[in-house]
Amino acid sequence: MKSLFLLDSGVVFLNHGSFGACPLPVFEAYQAWQRQLERQPVQFLGVEFNDHLESARTVLAAYLKAAAEDLVYIPNATFAVNAVARSLNLKPGDEILASDHEYGACDKAWEFVCAKSGASYKRQPVSVPASPEEMLAQIWSGVTERTQLIFTSHITSPTAQEMPVAELCARARQADILTLIDGAHAPGQIPLDLESLGADFYTGNCHKWMLAPKGAGFLYARKEAQPILEPLVVSWGWQSDEHFTTGSPFIDHFQWRGTDDPSACLAVPAAIDFMQEHNWESVRRQCHTLLAQAMERITALTGLPQVYLEDAGFHQMGAVQLPQQQDLRAFKRRLYDEHRIEVPCIEWGGRHWLRISVQGYNNQEDIDCLVAALYRLLR
Repeated sequence: MKSLFLLDSGVVFLNHGSFGACPLPVFEAYQAWQRQLERQPVQFLGVEFNDHLESARTVLAAYLKAAAEDLVYIPNATFAVNAVARSLNLKPGDEILASDHEYGACDKAWEFVCAKSGASYKRQPVSVPASPEEMLAQIWSGVTERTQLIFTSHITSPTAQEMPVAELCARARQADILTLIDGAHAPGQIPLDLESLGADFYTGNCHKWMLAPKGAGFLYARKEAQPILEPLVVSWGWQSDEHFTTGSPFIDHFQWRGTDDPSACLAVPAAIDFMQEHNWESVRRQCHTLLAQAMERITALTGLPQVYLEDAGFHQMGAVQLPQQQDLRAFKRRLYDEHRIEVPCIEWGGRHWLRISVQGYNNQEDIDCLVAALYRLLR
């Protein structure tokens, strides 16, 4: 599939997890929306805006198995985490519970909000490797009577672990604790059923594993939890008149944030079509197999233990331990400068990691290049 993507053919690209990569047909749909916007901006933004986004939201809702009125498009998952965090009426002594595998930008958002309110942000250690039952028990051991919300990733950024979020949400609901799931890496990498998952709030990126253009994300809110949310940007959707209302305060408050280009979100249906046309479930399975082989070869090279239990817990993105480097950034630069391999090197839990993403445009040759480069650099 390499010819269907716009990626530089001179780079071995094994970092889809950072910002994604958009296929040419989807990018063309994106540009078509931009051209339509520029031909008549007033008509597009002032008259057609809500209808266009409703159509795109309906397609996304079907893909995610959620009601369209419970979804709103946003720029990215970090935006949504900020929106939820700033909507909570936190008080001194309140606690937000998370795992210690969370994305750094989201950690910062919670630390910022908690510092202003006097609440505490607790990052509960979750060991690897661990079974879903062990991960659930480790997270839940941090719950106290002061816990207001549990925040965790569906698939973690540094370690690519799939967390037991459905079980966690069910247990939190019984304890009357709110849940926010960061699904930045989940849509497109694993099937989702948001209605069944049971989170109060769930956010995901469409521009990563769903192959949409950059700047397309979503926030899902359970109907009963929607009144909690306040818009990050107060604009015409707040107490909206007949020209701006969609009939849903949740959507009105978040959909219109001032003059913006919604083309990335409007191209999401094209991304879903692309995946359906190319039998993406089969593509995901092949990517998983290729990734499993890569991690097995690298752990054989390093002699360090695997981070997953057997062939489970990861999908198209996985982390392998590296021997401790004196300068991890320099090691990453050598991978790119000397071998033209784009792959992130991460420090987490006091250890060094290589996080490998395998997408439909990757092949056996890419994996062979990575293993050969590691052999030379680590030797």
